Amino acid sequence: MAAFARRKAQRLARPDPSRKRALDARAAGLARLLNARERFCTASSCDGRVTVTHTDGAGIPKKNCTWLLVTHEPCAKGDVMTALEKATGDAVFRFEPFVLHVLCRELQDAQLLHSVAIDSGFRNSGITVGRGGKITMAVRSTHCLEVPLSHKGRLMVSEEYIEFLVHVANQKMEENIRRIDRFHKGLELALEAAVPADPLFPEVPQKSQVYLHRRKRGAARGQAAPSTELEPQDDTESSLALFAELTID
Repeated sequence: MAAFARRKAQRLARPDPSRKRALDARAAGLARLLNARERFCTASSCDGRVTVTHTDGAGIPKKNCTWLLVTHEPCAKGDVMTALEKATGDAVFRFEPFVLHVLCRELQDAQLLHSVAIDSGFRNSGITVGRGGKITMAVRSTHCLEVPLSHKGRLMVSEEYIEFLVHVANQKMEENIRRIDRFHKGLELALEAAVPADPLFPEVPQKSQVYLHRRKRGAARGQAAPSTELEPQDDTESSLALFAELTID
């Protein structure tokens, strides 16, 4: 517990490494909500964006690109056309949905976030355990969009098609915003319902509590509890199905 608290303090003290040097507006509220709890620490986030980037065709596109347009709100066709006027290489239009990475003190904390994320529509969410037992929960979605628009500065699609792409991207952005709102509201309710850990009174797993109640009832009847109740399911083993590969760009 002390190790997690130190890691959290160190991470939150670091300067923001993003291009914007600040949290996105919709992600900021979630970050405040989670970081106010000792069991969680946000690591990175993006509340969803529409971008137009271009490269010279060499290297890794997302690593060696120039950003011609970045917006976290629905955009207009004119915004994209203006951005393309600056493109001299290969231009790509993208919609990237909300993503949030959260460090969790215990596996059960990550499972709580995972459950809320899935229920909110972020069905590509997953949990990973790294070296040293670091537990990371990633809130992710799959409704992305990536379309090449120009090659070597030459526009390869019609303006009508660009207008269609912008319409599709804006629909995805609106759905993205709805999912963030659902996640935020669901998370508030889940955190309020969760019993905070008290170091003087360690939490008793729910299944152990059920076993104790049954044991008391059995003792009152002069009977031993069935043997199948003596070995509660291993929560760690049952949670392995939740693990998914996590790649942080």
